[in-house]
Amino acid sequence: MSLHSSEASQQWDDQAATSHVLKPGELDLSHKVILYLEDISVSFDGFKALNNLSLTIDAGELRCIIGPNGAGKTTMMDVITGKTRPESGSAFFGQTLDLTRLSEPEIAHAGIGRKFQKPTIFESHSVFENLELAMKTDKRVRRSLFAVLADGQRDRVADMLRQIRLAEQAERPAGLLSHGQKQWLEIGMLLMQEPKLLLLDEPVAGMTDDETERTGELFKSLAGKHSLVVVEHDMAFIEQLGGKVTVLHEGAVLAEGDLATVQNDQRVIEVYLGR
Repeated sequence: MSLHSSEASQQWDDQAATSHVLKPGELDLSHKVILYLEDISVSFDGFKALNNLSLTIDAGELRCIIGPNGAGKTTMMDVITGKTRPESGSAFFGQTLDLTRLSEPEIAHAGIGRKFQKPTIFESHSVFENLELAMKTDKRVRRSLFAVLADGQRDRVADMLRQIRLAEQAERPAGLLSHGQKQWLEIGMLLMQEPKLLLLDEPVAGMTDDETERTGELFKSLAGKHSLVVVEHDMAFIEQLGGKVTVLHEGAVLAEGDLATVQNDQRVIEVYLGR
């Protein structure tokens, strides 16, 4: 190797060594994986809700999770968000954040947002005010009472209203929205918190076909900027989303691949799709 190429190689090594220096609060995604679950087990009164579950989610990925009732989907999300502590196994957010050692608020602050099936919004407040209240700012009471939105913050709320297709509903009380619109508003409220990973539990349940299609378009637009884990039973919606599908059964991964692959897996047909 020539002296010149040796120097170039050393420069590359130096750059690689410094390229992953993290700023305070920054998530270590140097391996391009945002979530690691390894050999996670959880039991409730002798029932094995999770049984050595191992799963990885790539940064910017849109992953769908399916499986029969009791497969462990909700318990998995409970472990990720700190609601349930595993008996064994490890759960990491990025390379360094051990989720099993963090509280629920700490996990949310680190950048994991969760949406439950039933939308939770402030129904007496306007759509705009809901997004304003959800903004990741100083939430101390005195500041909240006397805060006036800066132009940049107002623009950010306006951008979110357009993204979730509720710009025309901005001044409408949130309680008057349709079911699908309430779901979009809650997703927008989560996005105002700037999450890196979003967990979405049956987000299109109860939606019209048009609302379901629009939700799929929204999720696909978010992938890449955020990582999304979508737990869902609606196969048409999963097909619309595309990407990798993970099938859970009895607390463990039964199969993984694109939708066509898992739909043609005999084990999946027997325990889930064939029922």
